[in-house]
Amino acid sequence: MTSETSVEPTETPRWLRIFYAIPVIGWIARDLNEGDADNVWYLVGGGVCLWIVAILQWGVLGLYLPAVVATWICLGMLIWISRG
Repeated sequence: MTSETSVEPTETPRWLRIFYAIPVIGWIARDLNEGDADNVWYLVGGGVCLWIVAILQWGVLGLYLPAVVATWICLGMLIWISRG
């Protein structure tokens, strides 16, 4: 007799399966969560390339767009921190 320990795969929660089903965002999230460790750098490189394309397309507005988005994110974080 052999003493084998079988590891049963855990089923992915339903909300995560629904999130993974979203066409582009879900595919990227699945790659980041379950894929290779280098996928984070591909995502960062893709984001930088999109930012450069926005600068080339819209000029200064594309350059400042991440700062405008970060303003709302920082404001939301401050509200979240102040609520306790």
